[in-house]
Amino acid sequence: MNTQRGVNRRGFLRVTAGGLTGLAGILALRRPPALAQQREVTLLSWNHFVPASDEKLREQAAAFSKQRGVTVRVDTIAHLQIPSKIAAEVQTQSGHDITILQRSHTYLYKKYLVPLDELAEDLGRKHGGWYDFARDYCFIDGRWLALFWLVGTFPGLYNKRLFDEAGLATPDTWEDLLNAGRVLKKRGHPVGIAISHCADANTTFWSILWCHGGKIVEADGKTVAMRTPEMKATLEYYKALYQDAMENEVLSWDDASNNRFLISGKGAWIHNPISAYETARTKNMPIHHDIYLHSTPAGPAGRYWGIGGASLGIWKFSKQIDLAKEFITYLFEPENYSNWIVASNGFNHPALRSYETHSVWQENPKFTILPQELQYGRPRGWPAKPNEHIQIIEDNYILPDMVAKAVTGTPIDQAIAWGEEQVRKVLEGKAG
Repeated sequence: MNTQRGVNRRGFLRVTAGGLTGLAGILALRRPPALAQQREVTLLSWNHFVPASDEKLREQAAAFSKQRGVTVRVDTIAHLQIPSKIAAEVQTQSGHDITILQRSHTYLYKKYLVPLDELAEDLGRKHGGWYDFARDYCFIDGRWLALFWLVGTFPGLYNKRLFDEAGLATPDTWEDLLNAGRVLKKRGHPVGIAISHCADANTTFWSILWCHGGKIVEADGKTVAMRTPEMKATLEYYKALYQDAMENEVLSWDDASNNRFLISGKGAWIHNPISAYETARTKNMPIHHDIYLHSTPAGPAGRYWGIGGASLGIWKFSKQIDLAKEFITYLFEPENYSNWIVASNGFNHPALRSYETHSVWQENPKFTILPQELQYGRPRGWPAKPNEHIQIIEDNYILPDMVAKAVTGTPIDQAIAWGEEQVRKVLEGKAG
């Protein structure tokens, strides 16, 4: 009898001590046990060039959180840090639930993305279908592995007053720009495109290359196609523009440099989304009245630009896949998506055709050309389909580096040979 009582007492003390330890732990950590914790979903995005867009995204995250009784955390980082950040998350199989995917990152990480077929097809049915480039970037091996979220169209932005004072017409072609730039540089107002390690440098390179009839690889995505007269013409154009119409600062530009260049009043022209104009407008800078837009320049082979943009995907290692799908669905609801477009003042261009007639591009006469610019866009690597190799070529800035060599003294044929070697290494899986 006494033994039994002793055992019961010892058992009671053991259980009680464990309970007190657990309670002390909860109090010390200031959070409830895991079973009682609120569900949380996290989204990784970029620091938008129009800050009001990120403000609206966080506002919508808060509204979703309140409606669903969950927590949504939106984290934004500099866009040039995105490649290394998502690579680290894949390596560790941990991080955010939803991630932004730039250009062909969908291909680079296709094994780690949750299929979103039902949601993608439903959005396409309701909104006039996806543009072809959205399908090219997101529909991989028969599955929708991401949803194309936004594309920033890439027109020419120019200081109309400076062009008018010099007696110059709005440039329609790259050759027009070169001729105008020669005049404007002498007047103290050069033009500018990045030839550096930034996203804009890649975007503009594709435009100039395609407009001169060049390509990096054949349509099969495997055969290098760089030692051509068209590639040589591309680099010769770059060299003339650099020497006659630009200043050497373009060799070290980041993606905000051309914005600052234009709104400072020094720069006469840039190739970029509308963010420079929008920055000047929202800050009530008088120069925004002088900034106008025109269609991306044409060349001997046509009018093209390299569509970049961003998609949203869900990692397979997410612990909140269903909740992540709910939140993405919420972001694409017409009212929410429309409000996000408006917050960016038209920077965020959807890849769903029904938004072509959105009022944001009609309210400002300067923006009416933007929806039509999508017809000139091609996925990076065209005529090949997007693929992981093109993404690595871009992330390593091989193409701007090739241009930089050509404009700073390396013979053009040697610069092309160097670029070809680097591209071939990527295609063969030998890139560092």
